[in-house]
Amino acid sequence: MTTARDIMHGDAQCIGADESLTSAARMMRDLGVGALPICGADDRLGGIITDRDIVIHCLAEGKDPDSVRAGELGQGRPLYVRADADLDTVLEQMMSHRVMRMPVIDNKRLVGIISEADLARSLPGEKIGALVEAIKSGPADLPS
Repeated sequence: MTTARDIMHGDAQCIGADESLTSAARMMRDLGVGALPICGADDRLGGIITDRDIVIHCLAEGKDPDSVRAGELGQGRPLYVRADADLDTVLEQMMSHRVMRMPVIDNKRLVGIISEADLARSLPGEKIGALVEAIKSGPADLPS
């Protein structure tokens, strides 16, 4: 059985909850990614922030990205899968929450992140097509 740990990017870097959105944007640029996990000093996942979050919830609202903290946008219960989850579970979670990236947790610590591309390398095309369709239908309303 292939697990989340088998396909995840294990080098996922976190942005601290107290760091500015400017720092988050620069980190995304430097890493060539569109999302960052938000973590506390203990490596526990506090949420995830995307480049779209910065644009929609900061810049478009006229807020200063130097004064808004990453943790302010990572509200609610963070989504994740366990490192030992099978790929069907990962796919189901990403589809039901309509997300393109899923943090991977082991022992209550962030150990990696899975993207659509990671799944595409491991699953049949029709399953990836279903994920893309689910994501295209818009973000899900997530529980707080």
